[in-house]
Amino acid sequence: MATVATEVRRRRKERGMSAQELADACAEIGHPIPRNVIANMESRRRSILPLVDVIVLAEALGTHPALLIYPLGHVRQVQRLPLQHPTPTWDAMSWFAGESDSGLDAALVKAFRAKGRQEIIAFNAWNDMRSHHDDARRATDPARREEAERNADQAIKRLKTAAAHVRTARSQIQRILGPTVSLPPDVEALTADIPDGKDSI
Repeated sequence: MATVATEVRRRRKERGMSAQELADACAEIGHPIPRNVIANMESRRRSILPLVDVIVLAEALGTHPALLIYPLGHVRQVQRLPLQHPTPTWDAMSWFAGESDSGLDAALVKAFRAKGRQEIIAFNAWNDMRSHHDDARRATDPARREEAERNADQAIKRLKTAAAHVRTARSQIQRILGPTVSLPPDVEALTADIPDGKDSI
């Protein structure tokens, strides 16, 4: 609680916000936190802070909820749990994010993280492919057309590689969660849009 209160105050001051302005920002998000509640929290007169308040305060302050609890770069050590000896902030953050432990839960977090990362790469590669194909169609100079086609081919390779990684991560997630859990569609729709060859550009 003390760590969150200190970090909320530090970030509020850093952004040049008054307690009332922070309260107004929380209200705009849809979860009002009155100015006196914020003031009581920062002065340690408030002993309870609901999780939803932490989430909304983080959004209003332009940061992540975990960074209010485990402020990386600003506090060297924190209590990972109440009444425990302090531990390095990064270790506590890793535990909170499910990245430091072994077992199925940690594997699930890593698989979802890998899936999300590769999906971003796939979508970026798909956009690059489309852009280079457009460049090739518009090119009047043969050299520029050939360069655009080479760039498109490289984007296609990145897309196919990322799509394969996504499928691997999905398989890992499915093994952990079980076959009855449905997952959102992957990037197959993107790979289906890949032309068969340069003649189709």
